[in-house]
Amino acid sequence: MSEGSKEHSVPNLSLPALKKAAAWFDSIFMDHAFFRFAWYNWHEVVPGRLYRSNHPTPARLARLVRRYGIRTIINLRGERPYSGRQSGTNLLSEAAAAKLGVVHIYAPFESRGAPHRDRILRLAEIYRTMAEPALIHCKSGADRTGLAAGLFILINGGSSEAALRQLSWRFLHVRNSATGVLDAFFHLYAQSGEGRLPFLEWVAKEYDEDALRRAFQPGGLTRTLTEWLLARE
Repeated sequence: MSEGSKEHSVPNLSLPALKKAAAWFDSIFMDHAFFRFAWYNWHEVVPGRLYRSNHPTPARLARLVRRYGIRTIINLRGERPYSGRQSGTNLLSEAAAAKLGVVHIYAPFESRGAPHRDRILRLAEIYRTMAEPALIHCKSGADRTGLAAGLFILINGGSSEAALRQLSWRFLHVRNSATGVLDAFFHLYAQSGEGRLPFLEWVAKEYDEDALRRAFQPGGLTRTLTEWLLARE
């Protein structure tokens, strides 16, 4: 999977100067971090409990910890190795989290694929046991972050309508594209499970990710824009 396969908390980590410089070079030029120096895509999901954003720089993460008391950061991208190396952005995030005393967890999802049952259930367990408040992020904070925010709402007894509001133009999510499969997931629960089964019971017993993948048909022009021009993960 493009998001990486390792899913774990990261122990205390500090970067030697040379490795840190290489990580910054990789982050800025390979992972487009220069966009994130001034653009944050920051929003509250549940005030005091869960927040969402694009991938924060170390300096911004430090500000968020001071202002909001963030205790857990959930990276929805996974480790994302480049040419056999771990991404510089993730190395910087791990080091910053360790320095700040924040738990850093990898919980990868896809932006253009039907959500995996096992990953949903694992994220639900993370939500159940994590220290709050927490921050969830992917690269842009639009698609996977919207999915994870919607999952938090449903897991905590909210509606599919409220979950779907986490996937919108407000967060730069484009539903008439390949990323619209995430909207289709919430619509599927609304149509086949909501009001009959609790969300996690529906996921465990009835959700068919292969059927959703086969049934979903993304749009045309907007798919081209998001896949090519925006180069979404």
